Amino acid sequence: MSSAARPGPLARFTVIDLTRARAGPTAVRQLADWGANVIKVEMPGDQDGDGSPFDRRHGPDFQNLQRNKRSLALNLKDPAGLEVFRRLAAKADVIVENYRPAVKHRLGIDYESMKKINPRLVYASISGFGEEGPYSNRPGLDQVAQGMSGLMSITGLPGQGPVRAGIAIGDTSAGLMCATGILIALLEREQTGEGQWVQSSLLQALIAVCDFQPARWLVAKEVPGQAGNSHPTAIPTGTFRTADGHINIAASGKLFSRLCKVLEMPELIGHPDYASSRLRSRNRDTLHKIIGDKIVTRTCAEWIEELNKAGVPCGPIYTMDQVFADPQVKHLGIAKPARHYALGDIELVSSGLRLSRTPFSVRVAAPDLGQHSEEVLREYGYSDAEIAGLQARGIITTHVPAQQADA
Repeated sequence: MSSAARPGPLARFTVIDLTRARAGPTAVRQLADWGANVIKVEMPGDQDGDGSPFDRRHGPDFQNLQRNKRSLALNLKDPAGLEVFRRLAAKADVIVENYRPAVKHRLGIDYESMKKINPRLVYASISGFGEEGPYSNRPGLDQVAQGMSGLMSITGLPGQGPVRAGIAIGDTSAGLMCATGILIALLEREQTGEGQWVQSSLLQALIAVCDFQPARWLVAKEVPGQAGNSHPTAIPTGTFRTADGHINIAASGKLFSRLCKVLEMPELIGHPDYASSRLRSRNRDTLHKIIGDKIVTRTCAEWIEELNKAGVPCGPIYTMDQVFADPQVKHLGIAKPARHYALGDIELVSSGLRLSRTPFSVRVAAPDLGQHSEEVLREYGYSDAEIAGLQARGIITTHVPAQQADA
């Protein structure tokens, strides 16, 4: 596929995607979304793989994770399949994988092996706990990493016990950091002409994303605890019940006096229990109750209007359907249309980035297994006879979507 057919700032880069589950596909999606030529190399087999949400081709998760990619169904366990892969790797800019270390070395597709074929290659790995160390061969899973990173110990209501985040934040964080590392390595390659090995893991990414909470321990030797819907250090910031629902209010620091004026409670500003950030932190529970008793007397819409007008950050707490009905979300265009041959017109979650001259686009929906096997191999010089031979031996498989077959 020519770069002209893949508009975007990354159109000149070819990426081989060996990843499964969520963290790896998340990393590669960042590149695919901005035009990279992504070849998703998958093992031949059933269209829906093991039946998990990650592999259910026409399900929401797969469609969102795998858009803007092409699928090559290739058996890497066969020497002939590995030879095909090496030909692709020799011309690739990036390979992304999330195998356990022992697996990629057994297959001979580890960084050192690939570097011999293509010294300019940027090779990226995502693991559960790191490529080396005592846990390097353990299977990695988002919730396990959430627990080990300390995140679950600071999430939830005080005394509730550990609580996981409502999303696979370890997978997503590792994927985003890996994509950043790939882009850094590509930029560095412009100076040196050499590729390098980019590594991220669920554990290290989550610790980094926890940010100020681990810093509280490292710098001040404080062990953070659970604070529920209240901010652990910026007081008063939290969730408050209104007459018809709940809202979030953030009024720490200098914002506290603005909040008090809107609440028509100016006496709180100089109150001996709340006159400073330190005092408000010490007396958080009492202060939150006072504020809560006032907030519950009016509706969400009334408070959101008044507080934002006064410069106090405040907003609703949405269910997911309400998120996409919000006028600001609609204005941002976070729901992007796509056309799928079986699903019809669908919408996917847009990128969290906006560039002033280069628009984001969902160019193609997620591919079926092996949908582009023949197309990709022809681009790499394989003849029709060679492709037919590989297919007859089960080295590759192809899948032609029904709409294409009828065309």
